[in-house]
Amino acid sequence: MTQLEQAQSGRITPEIEAVARSEQLPAELVRQEVARGRMVIPANRVHLQKGLRPIGIGVAARTKINANIGKSALGSDLGCELEKLAVAVRYGADTVMDLSTGEDLSATRRKIIDAAEVPVGTVPLYQVAQELDDIADMEPQHFLEVVEQQARDGVDFMTIHAALLREHLPLTERRLTGIVSRGGSLVAKWMQVRGQQNPFFTCFGQLCEIMRQYDVTWSLGDGLRPGCLADACDEAQLAELKVMGQLARQARQLGCQVMIEGPGHVPMDQIERNVRLQMQWCDEAPFYVLGPVVTDIAPGYDHITSAIGAAMAAWYGAAMLCYVTPREHLGLPTLDDVRQGVIAYKIAAHAADVARGRPGARQRDDAISKARYYFQWEEQFRLALDPETARRMYEESRGAVCEPAAEYCSMCGPKFCAMRTTEQLRQMIRQHSPRS
Repeated sequence: MTQLEQAQSGRITPEIEAVARSEQLPAELVRQEVARGRMVIPANRVHLQKGLRPIGIGVAARTKINANIGKSALGSDLGCELEKLAVAVRYGADTVMDLSTGEDLSATRRKIIDAAEVPVGTVPLYQVAQELDDIADMEPQHFLEVVEQQARDGVDFMTIHAALLREHLPLTERRLTGIVSRGGSLVAKWMQVRGQQNPFFTCFGQLCEIMRQYDVTWSLGDGLRPGCLADACDEAQLAELKVMGQLARQARQLGCQVMIEGPGHVPMDQIERNVRLQMQWCDEAPFYVLGPVVTDIAPGYDHITSAIGAAMAAWYGAAMLCYVTPREHLGLPTLDDVRQGVIAYKIAAHAADVARGRPGARQRDDAISKARYYFQWEEQFRLALDPETARRMYEESRGAVCEPAAEYCSMCGPKFCAMRTTEQLRQMIRQHSPRS
């Protein structure tokens, strides 16, 4: 039985218990959320045997973030991707996706799964496309075999673009940037050349059988996500979202856990509508969004443009945020790009968790604020999302201006430090207060 089926039968699994402890939630509440499909626990049985730490993704849990890694035919290698995995997890990624293309995909995936204590996701179509000269040559059975192979390897969640239908293709003709999803464009080409319906849609039941066998979580891919602000919330995107809701219900009926993937470029004023429609049409299945990027004019800074949208989406109810790095739209992320992307998204996710009042979310904020008031620099560094950068900036400033362990920072200095002055004021008030 899958986590969904066990939760629906009333059983609190060890994985549900682990999620409850991590989230500071009652185990029965977690069970109920999983049972109704509003929370998923991506935990392939194979990966569990290799040391996977289960997590819960859903609106009742803290907001999760995903880091995309993976080599390409143009650069990087397995060693570099394993380093990116380590950096992503170190700075707070809750899941990773191996989006590798190029040679030796199976070996790369297995090494990443073996090294990861967090859930690992993939896009199986990338492997199929790599093995063929032309995606139009793909046969549905080939895809089914690849999905089963990846499930056997221990992949915890898979992005499959099953909701992009042949009748949706004309809806993209007026788009400024067309189809920007790699998987979506490959599926679209296959349908156009073959003159047939999306094979992932027609084989959906068979795919569910494989997913259920290993308890792989569906991540229904949005092949028609908007790639620029001009295309956001258009007819094509929303038509696919409605089909996602239909497939999510079918998957749950067949015992499978389901997430819904969300758009990439959306103006700020349309983010709430996106989240509300997804909740309505997909029965509140966990929403997994890429960004969204809220302006198209900042290449090199899209970890910032997207983190703005990500924080808003999480505030409105998105359950997981797929990070965007500074190198988005420009190239394969470096190690430092991965670090910057993860930290930007931890900020977005944490801000939403604080605003939504999730259990324990503000404890760290209060602790670092107390340390800041009492000039406890080491404690501030320990509590920071990026301790190394915080320490480096402090020490660079201290070396120029501050004395060691100063009770002020170099920005204000001792004369203008408001917290130092406040503490002096409090001492004066205490000294002159009447004794009881």
